[in-house]
Amino acid sequence: MIICLDVGNSHIFGGVFDEDRLRLRFRYPSKQASTSDQLGVFLKGVFHENNLLPSEVEHIAICSVVPSLNYSLRSACLKYFKKEPFILQAGVKTGLNILTKNPREIGADRIANVIAAVNQFPDKNIIVVDFGTATTFCAVRAGLDYLGGPIMPGIRISMESLHSQAAMLSPVNILAPQQCLGHTTSNNIQSGLYYGQLGAVREISARLRTEVFQGDKPVLVGTGGFAHLFESENIFSTIVPDLVLHGLRLALAKNTVY
Repeated sequence: MIICLDVGNSHIFGGVFDEDRLRLRFRYPSKQASTSDQLGVFLKGVFHENNLLPSEVEHIAICSVVPSLNYSLRSACLKYFKKEPFILQAGVKTGLNILTKNPREIGADRIANVIAAVNQFPDKNIIVVDFGTATTFCAVRAGLDYLGGPIMPGIRISMESLHSQAAMLSPVNILAPQQCLGHTTSNNIQSGLYYGQLGAVREISARLRTEVFQGDKPVLVGTGGFAHLFESENIFSTIVPDLVLHGLRLALAKNTVY
């Protein structure tokens, strides 16, 4: 079995693979500092609650955009699973031609997403839209050329910003509204959050299609925790909520002899 861990700014999103089959998923908050013991006990608890044996873990793969958690997480892997984790970072094999000005500043989660998308759609122009803490766009030109892409505040960050900066605007449940014009302040915040993201996806994707792909229509892949909200909009070629985990598994395979 393989544990894959995507360490984001809000959660550690994890999965356990049996060969190429994703057996389970789990989340752990990443906003507060955690010791190696807290992380290790949590991970072992996930296994025990799902009737899996920690002793059957062969590899652990990690991508992280939270450097402060990396030491504790690596220590947890060593202490509780006796495994040195594979870290998706600059210098490892990805199979991509990274054509940005400074490849080292690209989030490892973005690279993992692209690895998985390219594996699913070989020789295609691709845009990956990840609805996480930030909403990110990754443009990939057929031939494995990773070009980068825009970054904007995610839907939850946008809501929290409204609440923190406007005294009379309260937090709301994030959902797909039934109509654009709401009848309450909460309805209108929900509408603004949802259609703001939807409009940004349409506009940014259209501009990337013109600027990067010379008008050719790329495969548009949605992923991340809020991607499911947009399933009925028919803007995505496919939605793969676990894309980053599959990309991590594939990156591990490129860098490890099983």
